[in-house]
Amino acid sequence: MKKENDILKWFNRELSQQDIKDLKQSEDLDTLEKIKHYSSQLTAPKIDAHQALNAFKQQNKTKPESKVISLNFKTVFKVAAMVIIMLGASYFAFFNTTKNFTTDIAETQSLRLPDNSEVILNAKSSLTFNKKTWKDTRDLTLDGEAFFKVEKGQKFTVNTDAGIVQVLGTQFNVKERDNYFEVICFEGLVSVTHKNKSVTLAKGKGFKVVNNTIELIDNTNNSPSWTKAESSFNNIELNQVIAELERQYDITIEVESIDVSQLFTGTFTHNNLNTALLSVTIPLKISYKIKGSTVTFYKYEEK
Repeated sequence: MKKENDILKWFNRELSQQDIKDLKQSEDLDTLEKIKHYSSQLTAPKIDAHQALNAFKQQNKTKPESKVISLNFKTVFKVAAMVIIMLGASYFAFFNTTKNFTTDIAETQSLRLPDNSEVILNAKSSLTFNKKTWKDTRDLTLDGEAFFKVEKGQKFTVNTDAGIVQVLGTQFNVKERDNYFEVICFEGLVSVTHKNKSVTLAKGKGFKVVNNTIELIDNTNNSPSWTKAESSFNNIELNQVIAELERQYDITIEVESIDVSQLFTGTFTHNNLNTALLSVTIPLKISYKIKGSTVTFYKYEEK
């Protein structure tokens, strides 16, 4: 009962006389009376001080000490991104030593190799080599067609899917397309290896493989005709000529009742589509029609 009176006294002491007067004069008088009534019924909980102290000490003994570390995730992500960028830059600087050159349809490209050798890439071709090992082994890989003017020095090797070409210092042309492989020497000596068979070509000589048939050919030109914006053929199947027309003019050629295995000898220009088509179709007595980027070859009918 003494504890209850103490609580009530505390309550009355906390309210100043002016507060009580104000409350009595306000509409909250009933509220005040209710608070006084209910507070008189409050009973303080019984607490065993010694037992509480022992429980607190025991809790501190069994609870492991923990540390709370606050992380700023934005900072973490920024640092991680910087590390990834630095590692990527290091990789490309020290490990990615491959040089790659490519040409698109109707495009040629001239380039210089690390030893100052000159290469001209024909349309739709690619050339790759390792610049780190170039001084020791002048090796490169060709997909398509290219003309090489090689500086004298270590052995120079051109790798293709159809064969390998090796020289010391010379000028030569390599053409590797679907079912077609051709190497022509314009200066010096060229060694060609195809399916474990090797042949040496002197100036004016060529090596050709069409549909797995090997043929040695003669050449009287000083450079490939395609470097002068022309494509020349000597007894070449029409399907190979059609493929070259498509590469040089970015067109699609369809055939109707035409024998694409018939042989063609001649030249077409890279500068005028109609002139080029006439150069191919007239000797073979073929007609053609153009619709957008599609050209159709069909059998010529005499009137």
